[in-house]
Amino acid sequence: MTHTASARAQTMHDLHDAVRYTLPLYEMARMRAATCPRRDSAGQFAASQPESAVRWINHFIHTRQLLGPQHRQVVTPNNDTLYSNAWLDLSQGPLVLDVPDSQGRYYVLGLLDFYTNPFGYIGTRTTGGGAGRFVLHGPGWHGEVPAGATAIACPTDAVWLLGRILVDGEADLPAVHAMQDRLRLGTLDGAPAARRFDTGMQPGEQLAAGTLQARRYAEIVNQALRDNPPPAAEAEHVAGFARHGIGARCDASGLDDAAAARLGAAIGEVLAELATPLPSDLGGGWTLPVEIRASFGTRYAERALVARNYIGALGVEEAMYVMADRDSAGAPLDGRNGYELAFAPGGLPQVGAFWSLTMYGKSDCMLVENALARYSLGDRSPSLRTDADGGIRLHLSAAPPADPARHGNWLPAPAGPFYVTLRLYVPGDAHLGKTFAYPPIRPVPGAAAAFVASIACES
Repeated sequence: MTHTASARAQTMHDLHDAVRYTLPLYEMARMRAATCPRRDSAGQFAASQPESAVRWINHFIHTRQLLGPQHRQVVTPNNDTLYSNAWLDLSQGPLVLDVPDSQGRYYVLGLLDFYTNPFGYIGTRTTGGGAGRFVLHGPGWHGEVPAGATAIACPTDAVWLLGRILVDGEADLPAVHAMQDRLRLGTLDGAPAARRFDTGMQPGEQLAAGTLQARRYAEIVNQALRDNPPPAAEAEHVAGFARHGIGARCDASGLDDAAAARLGAAIGEVLAELATPLPSDLGGGWTLPVEIRASFGTRYAERALVARNYIGALGVEEAMYVMADRDSAGAPLDGRNGYELAFAPGGLPQVGAFWSLTMYGKSDCMLVENALARYSLGDRSPSLRTDADGGIRLHLSAAPPADPARHGNWLPAPAGPFYVTLRLYVPGDAHLGKTFAYPPIRPVPGAAAAFVASIACES
C-alpha cells in the first residue's frame, strides 16, 4: 500500500470512529425534535410558524391509549404500558420532579443522557412506589437541595425522561391517566418548568450519506458537543475528530467539498454497518439485541447500534427485551405454520414486575391486527391457562389451534413471517446471568394444513 493510500485508509478509519461516537447525539437530537410538542398543555404554540423548530421543553407528553396495530409511529411497540415522556434542559438550572404514590402499580421513569446512556431511574424498583420529590441537575450545578428532595446528578444538561406505567387492560386506563396527570415538573423556586426551546431540527429529518447531508450532520452533532461535552476521560479522544470537522469548536459550514464527501461516505458506511446488527445468542433462536446497564462506557459501536435501532432502551436491570424470529430448527417463523412455546413447570420467566410475549409482523415490525385484539400474552393475561403440572404452552399461528380449549393461549400471528419479543421487567438473576433456559419455539405438525383449510373455508 502506498503512503497516500495508507493515509486515505487511516482517514476513513478515523471518520468511522467519529461517526460511531457522535451518531447517538444526532439520533437524540432527531428524536427530541420529533417528540417535543408544538403546543403546551394550555394549547399555546411554542412558535407561530408551523415550520419552526421551536418546541416546548421540560414538558410532559403522555400517551393515553395502549398501542395497537393502528399506531405506527414506532417499531416493535409494547402493549403493556403507557408512556410518559419529557425532554429536559438543565442548562438554566435544576428541575424539580414530583411523582405521586403509584398505589402498588409498577412504573419506571428512565433517565437517558444525550449520549443515550441510561444513567438513572425513578420508580418501583429503585426509589419505591411512594410519592417523592427529585431534583434533577446538570454536571455544572452545585447548589443546595431542598429539604425532603432527592438529588439526581445528570451527566449532560440535555436529558430524555422516558416513563412507562403498567396497565392491566382497557378498564385500567383511567387510573393510569390519573397517575400521569400527577407527574409534575417545576423549577427550584416553584415556577412551571415548561419553556420554549429551539430543537435545531425539523421533525422527520433523516440521516443518509452524501456531501450535503454530511454538513448538516456536522452542524447538529457539533452543537450537541457544545451543549453536552463528553466525559473528561473521553475529551482527548473526541478532540481528534476536529481535523475532520467534528467538534465543539468546529464550524460545519467550513467543511470543504472533499472533507464533506469523505464524511458523507463514512456516514453511509457506518449506517450500512448498523443495519445488520449481530445480536447476543441465548440459544434456541432467542437473542438479546440490547445489553446495557448504566453506561456503554467506551463501547461506542454498540452505543451507535442501539441509538440507531433501539433508541430509548432501558438498562437490563430494569428491562430485558429477548427476541426470536426463528424456530427450534433455525427456520424463519411464519404464521402460516403453527408453533408451540412451552414453559416447563417451574420454568416461567423470573421477574420482579411482569413479563409478556408480544407478536410482530416481520415486514413492518408492527403489532398484528386480529379479531381478538390480542397482541401479547403474559403473566397478567386473563385468558392464559396453565397446564395441570404448572407449565404453560403458548400457541403461535395465524389460524387458531384446533383444540378450542387452547384458544386462550393463542397469540395470533400474521399469515407470513413474524417475530416475537419476550419483555422481562425487573428480570431475575437467572436472566441477568444468562443461565435461564429460554424454551425453543417448536413447529406443530399439521398446523400448515390447518391454515390452508381455514383459508379454503373462508373463501
